[in-house]
Amino acid sequence: MRVFVTGATGFVGTHTARLLVERGHEVVALARSEAKARELFPRDAPRWVWGDLADEAALRRGLEGADVVVHLAGLTKAVRPAEFYEVNAAGTQRVLDAARAAAGDGVRMLHVSSLAAAGPTVRGRLGLESDPPHPISHYGSSKLAGEERVRAGDLPWTIVRPPAVYGPRDVEFLRLFRVVQRGWAPVFGSGDQELSLVYVEDLARALCACVELDFQGRTYYAAHPDVVTARELAGHIGRAVSVTRLRTLCIPKAVVRPALTVSGWCARLLGRATLMSGDKAPEITAEAWTCSSGALERDSGWRAEYDTERGLAATASWYREQGWLGWNTESHTAPHRGRDGSEER
Repeated sequence: MRVFVTGATGFVGTHTARLLVERGHEVVALARSEAKARELFPRDAPRWVWGDLADEAALRRGLEGADVVVHLAGLTKAVRPAEFYEVNAAGTQRVLDAARAAAGDGVRMLHVSSLAAAGPTVRGRLGLESDPPHPISHYGSSKLAGEERVRAGDLPWTIVRPPAVYGPRDVEFLRLFRVVQRGWAPVFGSGDQELSLVYVEDLARALCACVELDFQGRTYYAAHPDVVTARELAGHIGRAVSVTRLRTLCIPKAVVRPALTVSGWCARLLGRATLMSGDKAPEITAEAWTCSSGALERDSGWRAEYDTERGLAATASWYREQGWLGWNTESHTAPHRGRDGSEER
């Protein structure tokens, strides 16, 4: 099939676009930076369209003759809350409008959302797609708004909500790896928050499986069935980076919101987007962020292959090969932001 991918030079997008090419699909990819695209795809490259979610002409060029859209581009951190909605909701609407204009109602939409759109769960219970959504951050609410745009449209669609994604090229988990490598295991409260995770290669396979499915207007979670606590996650990372003695650094939940609020104010004064703002505090201190992938497994036959131990070991190995552990890599940690505000994740 001809597949149009937004966010193809981002973390998840790179793995997904590469796998789609390997599986024989004709991939057309939207990207802002030609230099970055050529570096990430030196061979077996997609056909590139240069632009972003604000560029209607670029979207239409990329969507000409497309069978499926894989919409991955989005904003995960912002200077102001309105930016989340402009990219994650309005940007999604622009993709939908361009798809109708360029390819008619024959094009299908695979929208990559987030577990944040559904909201947190409680310890001991996995979230299900049938649970009423209750996002608790502007990011989560904007991702849910994007989902609602997809559902309200008249294109066939599938929505995938990944939990926390990790693996080669991820810069968010890299920060935690570096702290743990120094012998510290930072946790909020007692560290008993429960988490579902998915290794990026497993997620890419899940998205490819959805591309190849008949689209039935379904929402899916894509995660490994293992559930780990925040404390256990730090321990897994410690083993992955060969740290034999970890000292737990318990951060009281009572100080999380004030500290993140100050961090957010400082970032806004400097005009910098940040994950660490007061709006993030409810997510960080929630009981659990877990989900069940049973529906996707049933409908597609997909299974996550990388458990937490194996996936984190593979991630640590890749970080070491790239020199990302043990020295400053600020040049790698700032996602490229386009004039539409989106980051290629």
